[in-house]
Amino acid sequence: MSDWFFKQGGRDKLSNLLGLDAKIDSTLSETWSRIRDAWNAGQTFFARFQLTGWKRLFNELASEGLTLGAGGFVVLFALAIPAFNEFDEGKFLTGRYSVKFLDKDGNEIGKRGILHNDAVPLEEIPESVIKATLATEDRRFFEHYGIDVLGTVRALAENLRANDVVQGGSSLTQQLAKNLFLSSERSLERKIKELFLSFLLESRFTKREILKLYLDRAYMGGGAFGVEAASQFYFGKSVREVNLAEAALLGGLYKAPTKYAPHVNLPASRARTNEVLQNLVEAGFFTAAEVHEARLNPAKIVEARTTDSPDWFLDYAFEEVQKLAEGKGQYVLTARTTIDLSMQKAADDAIVPFIRQRGRGLRLNSGALVAMETDGAVRAMVGGPDYGESQFNRATHARRQPGSSFKVYVYATALERGYKPTTTVRDASRSCGRWSPSNYGGGGGSGSRLPLWLALAKSLNTVAAELSFAVGRENVIEMTQRLGIKGIRKTCSMALGDYGITPLEHTGGFATFANGGKRALPYGVTEIYNSKGELIYSRERDEPAPPQIIKPEVAAGMNWMMNKVVTEGTAQRAGLEFTHSAGKTGTSSGPNDIWFVGFTGRYVASVWLGNDDNRPMANGNTGGQIAAPIWHDFMAVAHRDMNIPTLPGLDPHPTQVAEQQRIAQLRITDPALAAQLTGEAEAQAKASRRLPDAARDALRQMAVDLRKAAGLTAKPAGGSGGAPAPPAPAGKPGDRAALPTPGRSAGTDTRSIGVVQ
Repeated sequence: MSDWFFKQGGRDKLSNLLGLDAKIDSTLSETWSRIRDAWNAGQTFFARFQLTGWKRLFNELASEGLTLGAGGFVVLFALAIPAFNEFDEGKFLTGRYSVKFLDKDGNEIGKRGILHNDAVPLEEIPESVIKATLATEDRRFFEHYGIDVLGTVRALAENLRANDVVQGGSSLTQQLAKNLFLSSERSLERKIKELFLSFLLESRFTKREILKLYLDRAYMGGGAFGVEAASQFYFGKSVREVNLAEAALLGGLYKAPTKYAPHVNLPASRARTNEVLQNLVEAGFFTAAEVHEARLNPAKIVEARTTDSPDWFLDYAFEEVQKLAEGKGQYVLTARTTIDLSMQKAADDAIVPFIRQRGRGLRLNSGALVAMETDGAVRAMVGGPDYGESQFNRATHARRQPGSSFKVYVYATALERGYKPTTTVRDASRSCGRWSPSNYGGGGGSGSRLPLWLALAKSLNTVAAELSFAVGRENVIEMTQRLGIKGIRKTCSMALGDYGITPLEHTGGFATFANGGKRALPYGVTEIYNSKGELIYSRERDEPAPPQIIKPEVAAGMNWMMNKVVTEGTAQRAGLEFTHSAGKTGTSSGPNDIWFVGFTGRYVASVWLGNDDNRPMANGNTGGQIAAPIWHDFMAVAHRDMNIPTLPGLDPHPTQVAEQQRIAQLRITDPALAAQLTGEAEAQAKASRRLPDAARDALRQMAVDLRKAAGLTAKPAGGSGGAPAPPAPAGKPGDRAALPTPGRSAGTDTRSIGVVQ
């Protein structure tokens, strides 16, 4: 074999392989040798730069500092993004509208907006006003870049010395950032946003521009924003004409305008004014002799100043006016609103004293109340405990977890898909991922069967969760969208209200049921007039009739079940003696939020209580125990007469039956009083105001007819070119005969929800 191998040239082949192997080995060896030489040469080169002793320590510290700085920059950038998202110049630079507001009866109740050419230039604001502001709020305003570190440290030291909050550390720029963009919640997140927004303001505007924005936008009490409006309100003259005593009074309002407003608490206002005068002396702006005369001659306040400005509602209505007036080219406006000042006072009296008196013990500091007619007309709004402390409107902008009050939308979806109030369900539910529902107090359900209405009255989490799975969570979301509630997301626990809803949205959602299934989106403006007195918007004229978005029988069934929540369920403290009421309690986990949303045949109202920073309240706080009594107290005052419509799905209340009999008798003996009690007089007044519009429409139609007769193309009589809105579908309220009524037995639907055991 070997001879054959060599004869075939094997020796040559082997020699070639051995040569190749040797070449590879030598190449690798040479390459490694060169790498080693290069490495040694590099070490020798860099050895020249080797540091020892204090130089090395300094280098290490600098290196670590750069590393930490880079990481800190990334963290700060991430924290700054939410602040950048909040920054909207349109909130304070593009305010084109100046609006005077009227209540539902036509009485002036306040103003909002500013015309730039009407604002007092900074050069014309007295030096005493500017110095009083800076001496009290930010003495180093022209020396810092948005954050006064020295002032913050000084305030901290004074607060520690006094063991109380006696000085604020926020700069004037920080206060402006908070007033324009943020709420007054005391949280680290809000402070971080405030910090970055202050830097943004300092980078975008000069010190003089920031100061001017602060003087124009600060809330000064009495519904007045800015020093010019405050001077007109308190002194009856322009800020250009104020003296030192009046300037000191204005300078003392920034901290707590409601507390120190002279028309609210004159002694507190005088004491605060003296503090400002002392600040002027300490800051070196005035001498003691110069302020002495101001102490002897305090500011005189214009008498008969109103103190019940519905500021929360005015802010809401101002936003609505801007949307309605967009594109019309009109900026000086008068708006007739839906606000009822007597109901507004009842709302304030129901919730604000409760928060102030019992908030500390219950560990809650905030709340909101919204009340409206069943068609969505907002009659009262409370957006927080103190408008002077914070202008953030919790009623319209705070998205809070509704808890069990959200179950109403789940049950309504179930009724739409064939369930009935008497359908039997099981107190149990399937798991969803890692989440399993449990009822209040713990436990995953007893497994017993009960009718649907009783499950709602007891607010069983297990049944609500299973219902959402059975009818489809997508359908529940579609239901909320129809009712005007935005942003609900599909989650396992959505049936228990895990996503935020504003009190205004929640109230509007419930109003649809009280309205017999017709859409009841909240609104606050009925008419808008331009500076010439011309009507440029009329809700009755320009808005289509509300559509039927829920079947009347579904609305009637929901009303019947929600009435059971009040009479036999978790909201018994909301029961009214003079009319039927319906609603649902809500308590989120923590508890962080407690609710009651309910209605009668006339009004719908919601009550929310909680903390601005989402801290949990005291254990045991529930919507039925805390929110429902507040709702009851408000509704008891809001219903000034007993002529209350009957809720669809319920029999008339005995009090309403008696009232209807009384009105029938008055139609014979006193027709005018009967018309007043039934609202017919107000309807006639509205009709008289609409007469010019009707006449104008008739003339337009006459012009159309003349054009047709002349063989010309007819233009739409409405003048807008659009087709008229279709009328709302006719339909009666729910068929009560198909529903169990109080005191009446009914058959039972034995169909049950499929429950995974």
